Amino acid sequence: MSITQIAGRFFVPRQKELEKHFSQPEELQHRVLARLMAAAADTEYGRDHLFGSVNNYEQFAANCPVNSYEDLKDFIDRMRHGESDVLWKGKVRWYAKSSGTTNDKSKFIPVSADGLKDTHYQGGKDAVAYYLDNNPKSRLFDGRALILGGSHSPNYNVANSLVGDLSAILIENINPMANLVRVPKKQTALLSDFEVKRDRIARETIGKNVTNISGVPSWMMSVLTRVMELTGKTHLEEVWPNLEVFFHGGVAFEPYRKQYEQLITSPKMHYQETYNASEGFFGIQNDPADRSMMLMLDYGVFYEFIPMDEFGKDNPTVIPLWGVETGCNYAMVISTSCGLWRYVIGDTVKFTSTKPYKFVITGRTKHFINAFGEELIVDNADKALTYVCNETGAAVADYTAAPVFMDNNAKCRHQWLIDFAVEPKDISTFATLLDKRLQQLNSDYEAKRYKDITLQPLEIVVTRRGLFDEWLKMKGKLGGQHKVPRLSNSREIIEQLLTLNSRG
Repeated sequence: MSITQIAGRFFVPRQKELEKHFSQPEELQHRVLARLMAAAADTEYGRDHLFGSVNNYEQFAANCPVNSYEDLKDFIDRMRHGESDVLWKGKVRWYAKSSGTTNDKSKFIPVSADGLKDTHYQGGKDAVAYYLDNNPKSRLFDGRALILGGSHSPNYNVANSLVGDLSAILIENINPMANLVRVPKKQTALLSDFEVKRDRIARETIGKNVTNISGVPSWMMSVLTRVMELTGKTHLEEVWPNLEVFFHGGVAFEPYRKQYEQLITSPKMHYQETYNASEGFFGIQNDPADRSMMLMLDYGVFYEFIPMDEFGKDNPTVIPLWGVETGCNYAMVISTSCGLWRYVIGDTVKFTSTKPYKFVITGRTKHFINAFGEELIVDNADKALTYVCNETGAAVADYTAAPVFMDNNAKCRHQWLIDFAVEPKDISTFATLLDKRLQQLNSDYEAKRYKDITLQPLEIVVTRRGLFDEWLKMKGKLGGQHKVPRLSNSREIIEQLLTLNSRG
């Protein structure tokens, strides 16, 4: 009997319990809300919003407002300085650093001990539970797991309190037994210099029996490219013949799928998507034939949704899970065991099924580029362009930007299409200044641009004057409120504009 067959027995009870997502989904969510209210009743936020007297969803929604990060920022900052019982019971020691908002370079998301256990780690276990259920002949635990991680640093001067990438927080707090089956070693996984880390990960893992890999597709591809460089092999299964699954999340996988399938040609290779973010672990692909994910309903997360056609309006409709419909685009709102209350996470989802509740991620509540985990928002782009125009004397009439996805050498970048009202004297200087300013405004973009490892310097294509208006006219959208999206996570629009520009 293999190690995986023995270990798999421990997942059987949970596999049966997960069936309640089909039979009792609404009941699971009611239980989560009651548990969250009871746990936070004696916190400052809980007392202010009468959590102790909440008996149902309607009372919770009436007592607690929908919140943005700015609404909770002061509470979180006090928690980071060591205050207890603010948004969640006790002291919260860990804070996941993610891309910023309009006013800040970075957000700091509290990650409580409860949240680690009932949400983040539970999500990882359930991903394995679903995978083993779908693949009874798996040898997952007969080898090593290559898990990518970020880095962390001290949080202010508070003892035993740290901020960092969620992945680093998970590695730092993981059960020591897990280190027996994962690679690379912890010291390597938590290195902050990704160029050094990538090389060390490759060297430490080449001789290991790696059966599964986990991480963000863009980061992982960069590591795997280094593995291939060092080994001189053509396909990854020549290095790790027992590799069978990639647990991926963080950014959309589809732009990378072809590249992974070219690198890994083994017919036994599987891909499983997860929706894990700094704020929580929300979804798992439970059916390899269906690319939508199960919404995980019995973690420390209570879900609500705002229809996107009402998002941004005063007093939009906010509905619980049992009010959603398939085919509608929703902004997701969460309340969690980390102290985020009716928090607008910024992601949009669309349900493909309500029996069970399955969904796909459709994007962000604002135009953005997040092809590689950089989470660039329009506010970043507008502020950066304003700064660079002031520095160079240029003026921008219109612009759009989109990702250029990885080529065979794992190179990628952002491509900017700009209609200048006043062109800069040196477009390369303008591009360099823009790139540097974006890094100053957005910590995730800065991290992906570090030493050109994941993102190469941005590219600017200067258009002929009036190109954007021509495109809008062609679409019957010239005038009024219509405009070309500033940022897009796909290349559909920018390719149309480039084609139109080439005809000029």
